[in-house]
Amino acid sequence: MAKAIMVQGTTSNAGKSFLAAALCRIFRQDGWRVAPFKSQNMALNSFITNEGLEMGRAQVMQAEAAGIEPSVRMNPILLKPNSDAGSQVIVNGEVLGNMGAAEYYRYKKNLLPDIMKAYRSLSDEYDIVVLEGAGSPAEINLKSGDFVNMGMAKLAGAPVLLCGDIDRGGVFASLYGTIKLLEPDEQKMVKAMVINKFRGDLEILRPGLSMIEKLAGIPVAGVVPCLPVDLDDEDSLSERLSRTTAGALVDIAVIRLPKLSNFTDFNVLSSMPGVGLRYVGSAEQFASPDLVILPGTKNTMGDLAWMRQNGLEALVQRHAAAGKPVFGVCGGYQMLGETLSDPNGVEHGGEMNGIGLLPMKTVFEEQKVRTRASGRFAAVGGIFKGLSGVPFEGYEIHMGRTVPAGPAEAPPLARIETLGGEECRKDDGCFFGNVYGTYLHGAFDREGVAEAVVSALFEEKGLDPSKVRAVDQKAYKERQYDLLAEAVRKSLDMDLVYRILEAGA
Repeated sequence: MAKAIMVQGTTSNAGKSFLAAALCRIFRQDGWRVAPFKSQNMALNSFITNEGLEMGRAQVMQAEAAGIEPSVRMNPILLKPNSDAGSQVIVNGEVLGNMGAAEYYRYKKNLLPDIMKAYRSLSDEYDIVVLEGAGSPAEINLKSGDFVNMGMAKLAGAPVLLCGDIDRGGVFASLYGTIKLLEPDEQKMVKAMVINKFRGDLEILRPGLSMIEKLAGIPVAGVVPCLPVDLDDEDSLSERLSRTTAGALVDIAVIRLPKLSNFTDFNVLSSMPGVGLRYVGSAEQFASPDLVILPGTKNTMGDLAWMRQNGLEALVQRHAAAGKPVFGVCGGYQMLGETLSDPNGVEHGGEMNGIGLLPMKTVFEEQKVRTRASGRFAAVGGIFKGLSGVPFEGYEIHMGRTVPAGPAEAPPLARIETLGGEECRKDDGCFFGNVYGTYLHGAFDREGVAEAVVSALFEEKGLDPSKVRAVDQKAYKERQYDLLAEAVRKSLDMDLVYRILEAGA
């Protein structure tokens, strides 16, 4: 059985995922076999494993930090919100169905065997399991039957590090209040506190550290600064969604849809010198981008209605009419067609007109497509003709089928050569003028793809395309994990962390 340690937070976006990733990297650097685990994740940023199973992006990032292949065992329950009060429920990487919040709350006890089977499997295989909680353990209305925070810590016998986000303010109140809302036996499981995202002079903070230790009766393991690391995140509160791009040579606008998913598809573009990538949530923010991207979404029809109501759809149509490029990925690809139909109520129900920039139509089906894919871009025309023949790797994850809507011909964008590890010959996506669409997530990550796109944008603006340089994404990520681990190792009392790990709960 592996030793276990758990990272919980006083709020969502307190930095649990990155702190857990840092511990995974540190333990790996120290010679241990380590795996991440989060019993239940709620996120729209997901990933398809080599087995064609779906899991949360945070545990993929943590697995990469640990130097191991992502496995759905690391995130056995994934909730993907598709309305304000409901989610698609994914168990062991496969869709169980859609449930409202109250229905899921009643049902979730049935999932405990799946969670424990996954956890025990990892525990038997690795030396250390780093667990991550969700939200806050002090959600007192949800504590009954909890298997995400303190309930999971008890099941795994995992001591807890409780982290709070000082950048938001009120960190001492949130730490103290969280601890005092726990049951006495749960309070004993919190072995140390971590203050996260600190900016400023640590000496000014020290009196507060002594006071919170005295009040809570629990040591502060360290103060982690705001770190300039660039790693995949999955939270809708991600700071990258609110970044500005003043001074960039080329401006890429990604529509910030209400049910935006897999925004990590575009991280490689934002890491390229001279490229500004920003997320646009209103007509006022649209401005005059060089490229518009419509990303994936968990509710294509609902989010298209939102674009229609706030004026973004009209701006995208005007942008395309001016000959400027538009690129749709997954749900964004579906939106660009002529019609969308959901006869079985899979996502939204009913039928509606699309944006009308691609001569395609989409029908939503109950069977979810989940598979990894690789191949080459086809003979691409328009501004992105440089993509022709460039190899790609990615994955598909969608619940719709998109086919030609009429006599107008839209040539395929890509030729898939392997699907789910098996050889095949399948067309993906299409292009029509300077409008492009694909079901492939992650395609920009492969060397040569992002360069071709950005080089075309440079050339269109009269800039020298030979100046375009893409970052080696694998090497770049490895460096980011090392930087994260180095900073956290310096910030935490790792001797205390190891003592906590050895002593258990």
